[in-house]
Amino acid sequence: MLYTAHEIQRTWLASMGTMAQSTSSWLLSPSNPMSYMATSPVLARGLEVFAHAAAPRGKPDYNLPFAIVDGASVAVSEEIILRKPFGQLKHFNRAVSGRKDPRVLVVTPMSGHYGTLLRGTVERLLPDHEVYVTDWRDAKLVPMSDGKFDLNDYVDYLIEFMREIGPGGHVLAVCQPAVPAYAAVAYMSANDDPATPLTLTMMGGPVDTRKAPTSVDDLATDRPYAWFEQNVIATVPSTYPGGGRKVYPGFLQLAGFMSMNLANHMKSHWELFKHLVEGDDDSAAATKAFYEEYRSVCDMTAEFYLQTIDVVFQRQSLAKGEFVHRGQLVNPAAITRTALLAIEGEKDDISGLGQTRAALDLATELPESKKAYYMAEGAGHYGIFNGSKWRDKVAPVVEHFIRKHDPAKLTPLPKRVVVPLHVEPDVVPGVELA
Repeated sequence: MLYTAHEIQRTWLASMGTMAQSTSSWLLSPSNPMSYMATSPVLARGLEVFAHAAAPRGKPDYNLPFAIVDGASVAVSEEIILRKPFGQLKHFNRAVSGRKDPRVLVVTPMSGHYGTLLRGTVERLLPDHEVYVTDWRDAKLVPMSDGKFDLNDYVDYLIEFMREIGPGGHVLAVCQPAVPAYAAVAYMSANDDPATPLTLTMMGGPVDTRKAPTSVDDLATDRPYAWFEQNVIATVPSTYPGGGRKVYPGFLQLAGFMSMNLANHMKSHWELFKHLVEGDDDSAAATKAFYEEYRSVCDMTAEFYLQTIDVVFQRQSLAKGEFVHRGQLVNPAAITRTALLAIEGEKDDISGLGQTRAALDLATELPESKKAYYMAEGAGHYGIFNGSKWRDKVAPVVEHFIRKHDPAKLTPLPKRVVVPLHVEPDVVPGVELA
């Protein structure tokens, strides 16, 4: 009933938004005598803000048609290397030759937003890396006949993706996937898998949520497991391919994200309205772009979400040495060859300081020369993988770490200034993406 009620509301709001946008355009049209009234532009811009907020959104595009490599613009095409029911392995193929760049798998979060949330991450890596990403599917689009997908399946997918890329690869896991990526590397290391990556970079991930708990951690631990089963799980309506599947809906996740900083979101929309009235199109466009990505959310399977709540947040199984994958205890001490880099944001209010760094301490058999830590000063959660702090401060650390621990004769990093295709905002004031 909850999902059906939301669909009815979404359809109604979309219709109202279309009407609001049409009315806004009419009020601003020079051919409309009413457009010359003092109140018309103000009313029109208010309707435009409402229309933008009410518009339905699907999966965004990466929209990275080219990259600057060695000072020249080269074409970039997206190709699917491996398709799976709940996700696929995507490669950004650069039209270059004669280069030997590291192969990097960017593991995107399955936490409500699409992988395009890491567009800026991918864009910054493209000039000097062969970039692959995990492209997760919206659970409501996956038929019931394709079975379930839980945290262990996530680990299996990562292992299969690493094998597809082949030996000598590198992995960069952002936020939530730091835990399954760490578990996958430990599992592969224990089984002497030849595709075990040379390096694993974990950025703002909840490896041990007992360290500096945030409001997100408190939410996951203050309520019993049964509360999440009863209050945030819904059934996908039959109008979607995944009809009948139990999911944690994207619209509930978005409501949670918004409620964390509701006052700041309201302020941002007020500022958007003022920018539009004042004719400040650049500022208005930046805010709109932020919210178009922010409001693009997808469902995740109930089993994945509930197992993550239980294993990662409530029991901290990996940090306590109790995580079991396919009948085998996952032991971080098995990691003896994969170099580990932990990156945290000084002002991260999603994964507190120390939660990601804990991964270094858990790998007790890994030489200290293969461990590295970096704290991005002044960066929030979003800032460590997007925006100017990522491009100018964090990315160089990642790049040099990868090359330091890759024995192949790689193409040297150039001394250059990266000019991004998309100038992602560091953050709309006071708002962080979860």
